[in-house]
Amino acid sequence: MTARQALVATVDMFTPVVDDPYVYGAVAAANSLSDAYAMAARPFLALSVLAIPAGWPVAIPQAILRGAGEKVREAGAWIAGGHSLQDEEPKFGLVVLAWVDPARMLRKNGLRPGDHLVLTKPLGTGTITTALKQGKAEPAHVALVQDWMMRLNRDAALAAQEAGLQAATDITGYGLLGHAWEMAESSGVRLRIRWEAVPIMEPAFQYARMGIFPGGSYSNYETYLPHVTFARPLEQPEQLLLFDAQTSGGLLLGVPEEKLAAFRAAAERRGQPYWVIGQAEAGDPVIVVE
Repeated sequence: MTARQALVATVDMFTPVVDDPYVYGAVAAANSLSDAYAMAARPFLALSVLAIPAGWPVAIPQAILRGAGEKVREAGAWIAGGHSLQDEEPKFGLVVLAWVDPARMLRKNGLRPGDHLVLTKPLGTGTITTALKQGKAEPAHVALVQDWMMRLNRDAALAAQEAGLQAATDITGYGLLGHAWEMAESSGVRLRIRWEAVPIMEPAFQYARMGIFPGGSYSNYETYLPHVTFARPLEQPEQLLLFDAQTSGGLLLGVPEEKLAAFRAAAERRGQPYWVIGQAEAGDPVIVVE
């Protein structure tokens, strides 16, 4: 580590959320890389971690590794090796090494009163992939959620760094409100989130009304609900979508008013989608959904 460069090391892995092994590898890689992008770090090396059941055709792990390898190369890094073992349930992920400038690093505790809350991917991956596991998801909905999960958070991180932002986290297993609470608590601010501004994939509403959610979404609801005030009436399926456990979700950024125009310009130049969903305020840490 130097004054201008620090090493970031992360690891993540999970069981399949889709049927296609190539897509699974690509999604798992994008998800693992997000831990680095959430700090505005630049990945340069990865190691694969793979668990496969005995007797699996070799073509399946090959496809997983090919999907991951192509996604890592898209990120400008390389998979230099890894480790595999036998297990009853398949699992895959990456150890990611990345460089970051400590002075420009994004942090969970960087929110300040007045910062706009910006989300860079829509919610809904948890309920849609659970519908897929239950054999209830429509093919078009599967294609939609796969596309979003395979997208890197690289351009969002670059836009954030170019605009000089300080606060970010990635939205994964704890859902939007779980990860937002981590930012609120560590930053000592109140968050106000506008329900109608939150991007949610349209098919997610269909499956939410059917009660289709991963177990993690219900755990998030029980854990983080005490820190959330719903200032508008929402049915429980709608509330659960805000707690829905995401796979390879977007970044949640804190954007000061004076930097919003610069961030918009940087994101739009890269074709990076974004939604302004709320604002940080002075006050005791709590999340208000209105």
